[in-house]
Amino acid sequence: MRLFKKDKLQIIGFQSYGTPSKLYLRGRALEDEEIDLEQKGFFNLLRNTWKRFETDELKAVGINAKLPDQTVFAGNTDNHGYFLIKKNNINLTHLANSEGWLQCELSFQNTHLKHEILHQNKFPIEMLIPNAEAEFGVISDIDDTILRTGVVSSLKWQVLVNTFFKRATNRSALEGAADFYQMLHLGHSGVNANPIFYVSHSPWNLYRYLKLFLKTNDFPKGPILLRSMASFRARNRANPAIPQKHQEIINIFKTYPKLSFVLIGDSGEHDGAIYQKVAEQFPGRVKAIYLRSVNDPKRVKRVCELFENYTDVPFKMVYKTEEAIAHAKKLNLITSSRINH
Repeated sequence: MRLFKKDKLQIIGFQSYGTPSKLYLRGRALEDEEIDLEQKGFFNLLRNTWKRFETDELKAVGINAKLPDQTVFAGNTDNHGYFLIKKNNINLTHLANSEGWLQCELSFQNTHLKHEILHQNKFPIEMLIPNAEAEFGVISDIDDTILRTGVVSSLKWQVLVNTFFKRATNRSALEGAADFYQMLHLGHSGVNANPIFYVSHSPWNLYRYLKLFLKTNDFPKGPILLRSMASFRARNRANPAIPQKHQEIINIFKTYPKLSFVLIGDSGEHDGAIYQKVAEQFPGRVKAIYLRSVNDPKRVKRVCELFENYTDVPFKMVYKTEEAIAHAKKLNLITSSRINH
């Protein structure tokens, strides 16, 4: 316990998504542990990893969000330091940049908290407003879909090694995945800015880690949607609700009722079953389902059987990214090459 030193504060703004009439900003207020994800040295790696999970959150703290036109909206953190600033029926038209990103500024309402405010009490946050001309959207899993994690490994040991003992800048994406996503981002026209949503079962503690991984490996920028550590404990309840990942996908579909989607996941967990349910709930709005094969023949077989007689949506089990690219070209989802980058 630090008895004499006042800890600095920070607000971590998560990349979220909204519409020209709906503001939806999420983030978390924490004591600043000065984590440097690019710091070298094994000891520094372990220390920064520990800091990501040993968080000191700020409860019931007021947060302001200032838009580019100087409009301010307010919210409060919950018992875990998370906040949601949500406002409907407003006009955000022309406030976003050419890629659709609305860049806002977060700040603490109370500048006299019993801590030292970091910098000038200004913290960035972004919200994506997809272009009205977008051909479709992409909803993608992260673990073992674009980032080799080892979810199917015995006792999850590979997950632990990869998460705790490897830096985000040293993690390699699955071969060809970034190129495929850039193609989907540009669409068949080769000039579009189709939105990419990254949805994962991982906790928000890994948000900055995954954000750095996506940037380092040249994936299109997009909202990163994770879950709280508290939701992990909720999985063990007698009557579990819809998994948070599934619910997040439903929310995206409802937010953009005129947009169709490509769904990408892997055969290791429950992506196949979730995507089928989503396609049934939103008929005609899923353009294709791609599931990357993991190194587990039994799981691959189970998923293939799940889709054996499934004809509602084009489906492809992907062993190599080139197969997904060829399939997407036949569906006219992408052009033959990346025109812009």
